[in-house]
Amino acid sequence: MNFAFTEEQESIRDAISKVCARFPDEYWLKKDKEGGFPTELHQALARDGWLGVAMPEAYGGSGLGITEAAVMMQAIAESGAGFSGASAVHMNIFGLNPVVVFGSDAQKKRMLPGLIAGKERACFAVTEPNTGLNTRKIKTMARKDGKRYVVSGQKVWISTAQVAEKVLLLTQAEGGLTLFYTDFDRKYIEVREIEKMGRKAVDSNQVFFDGLPVPEADRIGEEGKGFQYILHGMNPERILIASECVGLGRCAVQRAAKYANERIV
Repeated sequence: MNFAFTEEQESIRDAISKVCARFPDEYWLKKDKEGGFPTELHQALARDGWLGVAMPEAYGGSGLGITEAAVMMQAIAESGAGFSGASAVHMNIFGLNPVVVFGSDAQKKRMLPGLIAGKERACFAVTEPNTGLNTRKIKTMARKDGKRYVVSGQKVWISTAQVAEKVLLLTQAEGGLTLFYTDFDRKYIEVREIEKMGRKAVDSNQVFFDGLPVPEADRIGEEGKGFQYILHGMNPERILIASECVGLGRCAVQRAAKYANERIV
């Protein structure tokens, strides 16, 4: 079995490395000290069409697979951007895969192009305080009200909520865990940033939903199947994170070797 990258995959690595080379260490040091979403990197990747690397071509993506996406994310981390750069585009790569797999044609046409083109930013709202990794025990509730749902509850450690226009939201509903992709309407949402020791470029937050109205048309698939649906985004993301760890490790080894060869003893 041949585990070598194909010529196309190597070309992806080269292209991403060239984009990331525009963002030197000084850029990431400033972001890590001062915070602020790395909009410039996000826009640069969007302009070159990389945010839809694994999304269907019919909606503006490239239609490539998880290997190509992993090559891309490894190259971002290896450039020196690390998890600050990689985390900024996670939602664009496989975040809306539940919509791709389980959404209606109308939902795909409405929900996918904006994220693929980088015109919209989304956050992923699943984890809750006092729930840990037991996702089935979340308490945020979506109550049916005619042709809409009304959502109330709390989420925690939600990345990019400071800048998001959309949210992929997992809640309880009458039928069980249910998934929505809807507007991040700040009239009904309070966002409190969590202070961290590092990776300040990508904000982490507490998020409070107070009567957020969600159209029934923004529900993905059926009530009660939300946990099954989100795994189609979370499982490939785990592969991406692993590839980013490899990229960051390679970056560290390269820089350590360079320093060892240059230092004066």
